[in-house]
Amino acid sequence: MISFFRILSLGLCGSSSLAFAADTLDTIIIDAGVDNPVRIAVVPFRQRSELDGLPRMADIIGFDLARSGQFAPLDEENMLSYPTEEKEVFFRDWRILGVEYLVIGRANLEFNGDVSVSYHLYDVANERQMLNDRLTAVRGKWRDIAHHISDAVFEKTTGIRGAFATKIIYVLARDAGAPSATFSLEIADSDGERARTLFSSREPILSASWSPDGRTVAYVSFETGRPGIVLQDIVSGSRELLPQFKGINSAPVFSPDGNSLAMVLSRDGNPEIYVMNLKDRRLRRITRHHAIDTEPSWTPDGQNLVFTSERGGRPQIYLLELKTNFIERLTFQGDYNARARLLPDGKHLVFVHRRNGVFHIAWQDLERDVMQVLTKTALDESPSLAPNGTMLIYATQDQGKGILAVVSIDGRVKYRLPSSSGDVREPAWSPFINTLSEG
Repeated sequence: MISFFRILSLGLCGSSSLAFAADTLDTIIIDAGVDNPVRIAVVPFRQRSELDGLPRMADIIGFDLARSGQFAPLDEENMLSYPTEEKEVFFRDWRILGVEYLVIGRANLEFNGDVSVSYHLYDVANERQMLNDRLTAVRGKWRDIAHHISDAVFEKTTGIRGAFATKIIYVLARDAGAPSATFSLEIADSDGERARTLFSSREPILSASWSPDGRTVAYVSFETGRPGIVLQDIVSGSRELLPQFKGINSAPVFSPDGNSLAMVLSRDGNPEIYVMNLKDRRLRRITRHHAIDTEPSWTPDGQNLVFTSERGGRPQIYLLELKTNFIERLTFQGDYNARARLLPDGKHLVFVHRRNGVFHIAWQDLERDVMQVLTKTALDESPSLAPNGTMLIYATQDQGKGILAVVSIDGRVKYRLPSSSGDVREPAWSPFINTLSEG
């Protein structure tokens, strides 16, 4: 369990059974979905022969919708027809198969080498078109186009903004504990594909978080022999090491407006929460208590901080109002609650909860004071929310190896992203970003 106790010790020492292949993460295994998922057919898109080396667009879209747990895509071999344009759609074929929604499309190569994808979404029961759009981008954005189509289909059919065209970052540790140990900060699509290394080191990397515009990440690096907070530009790779104070420098997290960075420092002898103004690098000390205060996160309105503290004797979660410094305890069930994150609605909390000696991810309704344990695996840690608030990614263990897993906020949808190249830990889900326009 990578808790604030481990960060503290590092700082003080100063040093539905569906499986899909992925490039960087061996297999994505969907463990569970909703009881009655929506039946949807994503027909193989018509692709120009010049695009044959690319993954099939329909496969990416179908997998996106399947891993949401809300949809059950129809197998290609069970389709009665394979329309790619409107005049070829015969709704009776799809009603016979019990399909509720139908997606068709065509992919073409433009004269300048770009690819363009036209697609349609149909409501089969009512025989009506719901979406008709065309996306164009450079060839290297092929998967981004697919994810954007998935987002559009998801939003049109569920009323919730899709989060497939987002990114994740995570720490990949190889040979941890051995003299040959290496650590890298990886960035990948939300389905684990196209992973690349942002930074690598022989020293630990911890606590990565995104800026609200998705252009910068903050994390803790021990590359100098002691913990320091680094800001890194995603596209250019340029890095800035913030001033290193004596003792702990940890747990950086951007404010919703991107102008401030909350962090944990022990510059005054005890781990306390500070906020740095990123424009002038001025620090403001937020907490003042003899207990450990750590793991800050912001409320969506940027007016409060949620944090973990031992001030009650055991790790629990508290909320601090920045204007008044008024502090309220939020969790009372169990003797260990930590690493909290608020949902976009500001009314629900996800966090690490210990039950019967095992660490799980839990969800709590702050208004009704109702708590639900979402995960059943062991050593679950580092929950990070999708920007639409419907899913969260976290780190867990599978046969002694660190992997990433995703669970829906209601606990009904679960899937895992196993890794074959090392221990994966400390994931962070990006905000909404326009991956078609980014560099």
